[in-house]
Amino acid sequence: MNPVNDSRAERSAEDYLFTVGTYKLLAFTIGTIGVFGFCNNVVVLILYCKFKRLRTPTNLLLVNISLSDLLVSVIGVNFTFASCVKGGWIWSQATCIWDGFSNSLFGIVSIMTLSALAYERYIRVVHAQVVDFPWAWRAIAHIWLYSLAWTGAPLLGWNRYTLEIHRLGCSLDWASKDPNDASFILFFLLACFFVPVGVMIYCYGNILYTVQMLRSIQDLQTVQIIRILRYEKKVAVMFLLMISCFLVCWTPYAVVSMMEAFGRKSMVSPTVAIIPSFFAKSSTAYNPLIYVFMSRKFRRCLLQLLCSRLSWLQRNLKERPLAPVERPIRPIVVSNGCSGSKDRPKKRVTFCSSSIVFIITSDDFQHLDVTSKAGDSTKVNVIQVRPL
Repeated sequence: MNPVNDSRAERSAEDYLFTVGTYKLLAFTIGTIGVFGFCNNVVVLILYCKFKRLRTPTNLLLVNISLSDLLVSVIGVNFTFASCVKGGWIWSQATCIWDGFSNSLFGIVSIMTLSALAYERYIRVVHAQVVDFPWAWRAIAHIWLYSLAWTGAPLLGWNRYTLEIHRLGCSLDWASKDPNDASFILFFLLACFFVPVGVMIYCYGNILYTVQMLRSIQDLQTVQIIRILRYEKKVAVMFLLMISCFLVCWTPYAVVSMMEAFGRKSMVSPTVAIIPSFFAKSSTAYNPLIYVFMSRKFRRCLLQLLCSRLSWLQRNLKERPLAPVERPIRPIVVSNGCSGSKDRPKKRVTFCSSSIVFIITSDDFQHLDVTSKAGDSTKVNVIQVRPL
């Protein structure tokens, strides 16, 4: 199948695989996916670059996914959109190879990064190890090299990139029955789909088991442990939702590709092939929405980016440090001195706007607050505890 000859040949009404209305609907769909994917992922990249508190090793992996999704929105959607407008592939053979190569590369980068995120959650929760930036950079480098190795193999003769059956984009030659091509398809699916999915299932299965075990130990049910478990569970749920959306989008495409590769060619029609293909590309617009809605840090940074005044007011109310002069401290518990032990230290627990303050003194309380200086005659120890 030569895309150049197919694109330049004169078409009659029978040569169009879909109706004119269907092509317009497909153009609108893929155009919407491209616009949303571009805007959403650009916002994530801007937030990461602008706010230092988002620059963590875990978020660096999220940025790697956003970068690959952004490149799909910029590169992988344009050729398909123009083909939908024109009613078929209108580009050259070299463009077809580039389209198939780039879409495959960025798709593998996304799924392998999701596997790395699952492994990062696994070693953090199960083995109590925290990854650093060198680990994250090495993981990203290995992911891109691994993806380049698999997507570069067809350029060297192990399978090839060609028009898909719907003639609106290019991909691997799934339908070839040549043993060389079939062997590549088999190893490609194993290495770039089933193995990453297996890693995700194993990691999250162990995470859920560990969290349940920790919750069942009554001796560990302190406020700090409960807070840590709640945070880890929320982060794990966010990543699990990302993985679930990715698999929901890409599994139909993988199934149709396997049907085309290992089944009869007549099993897959252009209509059956185009829906999973567009559905897979739609995954580029979902992940940024999951970050914003489920990550409090991303939400706050987005609010600050869009409305700095509102974000400043919210941050000022929630993160205001202890202000010794602004508001007096009201004592809520005072231990009175016992007749038998006059020298026993007095204790007072107080609240202010942003923390709990413990004040310990050896003298009676006359006029005492946290603004007392070290040079005062009254010996005062002030312990400030910020709320969890």
